[in-house]
Amino acid sequence: MYMIFRIAMMFLVTVTQPVFGQKAFDAKKFFIDDSVLYVTLSTDLRDLIREKVKSDEQKAIFTVSMPGGTSISEEISVNARGVMRRKVCNLPPLRINFNTPTSPKLKSLKSLKLVNSCRGGFNDEQLVLKEYLIYKMFNLLTNKSFRVRLLYMTYEDSDGKKKTNSQYAFFIEDVDAMAKRNSCKELNNMQLNTATTDSKQMVLVDIFQYMIGNTDWSVPNNQNIKLILPKNKTNVRPFVVPYDFDYAGLVNADYAAPAPIFDIENVRQRLYRGFPHTMAELETVIQIFNQQKE
Repeated sequence: MYMIFRIAMMFLVTVTQPVFGQKAFDAKKFFIDDSVLYVTLSTDLRDLIREKVKSDEQKAIFTVSMPGGTSISEEISVNARGVMRRKVCNLPPLRINFNTPTSPKLKSLKSLKLVNSCRGGFNDEQLVLKEYLIYKMFNLLTNKSFRVRLLYMTYEDSDGKKKTNSQYAFFIEDVDAMAKRNSCKELNNMQLNTATTDSKQMVLVDIFQYMIGNTDWSVPNNQNIKLILPKNKTNVRPFVVPYDFDYAGLVNADYAAPAPIFDIENVRQRLYRGFPHTMAELETVIQIFNQQKE
């Protein structure tokens, strides 16, 4: 997996071009570019780790290297997020808030979820890369999916009391931006039965989750899914868009365990959690998978 990723990234960096200028990021193109961004996050790391159970924002300096050797460095806000990873990880998943008066050049990025290494070290970094690739795989199947942007992130303690560390991480596209580019809007706080969602998208999600060995999701419980609805249309069903794949068997994180109700031994054991579909519905979607097999 690691060698495949390295080869893939060498190809992507070669064929892609910078998509933002020297003055400010183009937020619309930010997640189209597949090149790796080199960034530094400087903040009080001890306080961030110590207060990870809380959701309070703290100040940080976000520096990103730009094409041509220049860089942007602005003050932003950062806070811990997530549920399980916040409990088990040394450094919790973060939310980076660029929408501050002190970050005029980065402000267009608004607020983004950051998926970072759980405890540091090579093995944890591999988990991040595998989850990143799952998002990229789903992008190949449908535009109704979250885009991601790979970073090589350096964590710098502003107090100088913790060792500087550099590892891969990635940003996840904001749900409103994902919905907007699909001419949709997010449905907030809606609990729907699986059968009331868009059938083709639902079949695709069901098969994809089974393929990667993920049981950590649910439509009725709004668990690790977002619902988006086409704008200015009536009598249409919402689309289900999955996210958060760290419990998938393909990632195989050491902290991941299936819920006892599923009666499976580990996350590497597949269990179909989808809604029953007709053979015609399945064959239509399987054809999409086969077209992207290579």
